Amino acid sequence: MQSSELLTTNRKALTINLDQGKYGTFAEIGAGQEVARHFFQAGGAAGTVAKSISAYDMKFSDEIYGRTARYVSNERLGLMLDHEYNLLLERLRDTRGDRTEFFVFADTVAAKSFKGTDEAHGWMGVRFEATPNSMPSDVILHVRMLDKENVLQQQALGIFGVNLVYGSFYYIDDQDQFIKSLADNLGIDRIEVDMINFSGPLFANVDNRLMSLKLVEYGLTNAVMFSPKGEVLQPSEILHKKAIVVERGSFRPVTLVNEDMIRCALAQFLQEPALKGVDVVVLMEITMHNLLASGNLDHKDFLDRVDTLAAIGNNVLISNYREFYRLTSYFRRYTKQMVGVVMGINNLLEVFNEKYYDNLDGGILESFGRLFKNLIKLYIYPMRKSAYDRYCSTNQSDCALPLPDMVLNPLVADVWVNAINLQVQMHLRNLYAHLLENHYIAPIVGYDSAIMEIFSRDVLTRIQTGTPGWESMVPERAAATIKEKRLFGFKEAPEKDLQPVA
Repeated sequence: MQSSELLTTNRKALTINLDQGKYGTFAEIGAGQEVARHFFQAGGAAGTVAKSISAYDMKFSDEIYGRTARYVSNERLGLMLDHEYNLLLERLRDTRGDRTEFFVFADTVAAKSFKGTDEAHGWMGVRFEATPNSMPSDVILHVRMLDKENVLQQQALGIFGVNLVYGSFYYIDDQDQFIKSLADNLGIDRIEVDMINFSGPLFANVDNRLMSLKLVEYGLTNAVMFSPKGEVLQPSEILHKKAIVVERGSFRPVTLVNEDMIRCALAQFLQEPALKGVDVVVLMEITMHNLLASGNLDHKDFLDRVDTLAAIGNNVLISNYREFYRLTSYFRRYTKQMVGVVMGINNLLEVFNEKYYDNLDGGILESFGRLFKNLIKLYIYPMRKSAYDRYCSTNQSDCALPLPDMVLNPLVADVWVNAINLQVQMHLRNLYAHLLENHYIAPIVGYDSAIMEIFSRDVLTRIQTGTPGWESMVPERAAATIKEKRLFGFKEAPEKDLQPVA
């Protein structure tokens, strides 16, 4: 049922109602029975709806689905899908199982409350059979409602739920179309989808990390997260009330320098008095801007980066936040604890590059007001001056400021460029001094000076040309993963280069 025509919500519901093979249950908790309502209003619902239920009362809900720690949670949604699907099979399989593709739509939602103090979010899912009597597959996702009024949130949920059910039935072989269609008749300003997971026999070959990337790519969210095991994570469940250390990079591939940066910064971060008794989450972050640096989004390249970061045990964040103040504002949704941002000299110079703040009325001052409020600290990894010069001579687009703006000791041939001696543009130096003196910016200490001239681009070239020696420049487990999975265009070194030296 592929079509370039944008179907109305009513048309989607009616199409499903008229599909004689589809039959199932709608179970909705919170924000009303908004999804089921569309199917009843469209007409022909008797051909689709076996049951519609809304167990609002907590005791009723517990008696039906069992107890959970939280009512709006992935766990509760899973219990709802299990219970309702099993009930369909128990009561209807014998009478119509051979001609019916059973399904269950379920959601558990907290819309804006009467007092207006709750986070507006929810879990939604569809469990469905591809053919009669087949094993079911699931699509599970987490949404945030962005409308300010309860009635508008209910309306958006209803439309979104229909899009989810319709896409699960008719776009399932085209996940791009499926994800794009979630915003049909809504746009991307009313609902955010920050987690999606496909499971079951229909999706045996689907990589949920790639599906999550598409949520960012198509504007349905600005950030997604993965665990070291490759699992898609729901940000609020991982970041809630946690302190955060985050390192931004290209990680193409991850190098010993990246590993040293996060190791040193974390050691300093844990010494902060504000962190006593607070759990800390460590994240390695890649921006969409970085993934699009070559002009097109290379999905394999993206997965290669995530695989190597996972190999060394890191959580990965993919974001659409090019400016650091937007990244830290994102974290503030979930936690009021301290956030440490780990970066190199080049990234620090970019933070002070005013061209990135032309869209703000207050320019760079407004951006810094947003960036450094509420326990934010930048940890700056140093670089040898000679290495910095060589790097900038071949990668000028990565150096936010020209070299003449750097005033360093002319009597020392190989000094360190660090957070203390770095000089930004003249009219920003008092601002920089203020941030440094008040410990918003801190130099990283305890680093490994022996690895300071390792650059990921040099490592990548060696990997792709089969030049020996790159293995000593990346973490051991990452090197093994690159070889095993042949990531980043890995090429074996010529045999003559592998012979021992006589």
